[in-house]
Amino acid sequence: MTDRPLTLMAVHAHPDDEATSTGGVLARYAAEGIRTVLVTCTDGGCGDGPGGVKPGEPGHDPAAVALMRRQELEASRDVLKISDLETLDYADSGMIGWPSNEAPGSFWQTPVAEGAARLAELMRHYRPDVVVTYDENGFYGHPDHIQAHRITMAALELTELTPKVYWTTMPRSMMQRFGETMREFQEEDMPEPDPAETAALAEIGLPDDEISTWVDTTAFSDQKFDSLAAHASQGENIFFLKMGKERFGELMGVETFVRVKGATGADPDAREDDLFAGLR
Repeated sequence: MTDRPLTLMAVHAHPDDEATSTGGVLARYAAEGIRTVLVTCTDGGCGDGPGGVKPGEPGHDPAAVALMRRQELEASRDVLKISDLETLDYADSGMIGWPSNEAPGSFWQTPVAEGAARLAELMRHYRPDVVVTYDENGFYGHPDHIQAHRITMAALELTELTPKVYWTTMPRSMMQRFGETMREFQEEDMPEPDPAETAALAEIGLPDDEISTWVDTTAFSDQKFDSLAAHASQGENIFFLKMGKERFGELMGVETFVRVKGATGADPDAREDDLFAGLR
């Protein structure tokens, strides 16, 4: 046995990603006395500016947006009781196809070996027992999410560590309920959803029976809601906040993952309800 606390490391692309897919587990495991480490890879400078101004529009200042988003990230950290926050501060690459994808210094343009070496140093320092990041497609194809996946998996290869490794996902059944809830809260004067976009949303995530790990975070859904509220400058979060905490908890009270590496000797096909199953 060791006096070193069990440690969870979540590697995310932008400020607010920690809240969306892992806010529940970060809050839950912090409450259980587990050390929670958040690594945020980019500065979020391609996010919305004050008043919702978009990148490329007059008045959008990436440096000012990055500063605002760092302040929001710190507030989210406090809400979720995250013990350690590390920021790699690469420039936000923006959505797929944006000119910022090609900008020197953007995360998407950073050699994987460079990012992996920096992350590997953090892994050696914190020695995580569980590492969480995105799948090969960054869950929905965002360049920075894909790059976060790449550097995480490469960093693990550079270390002697053998943590359990998980990729975030969502079950298709939950995505269907999510789409239904989006339509319910849609503003009356908004256009009807594009059928192609609705169909694409339905294909995000995985069939329920392909998901290995279902973690009940219902008791921490208020913290997850508040962590998203800390990032209220970002328009994509406003939908969640419109629900109110009760409906939010009903929809977002379980976080799901695919286990891709584990050294606990457990049945590799067994369904889990705890990222630390076999470790305590």
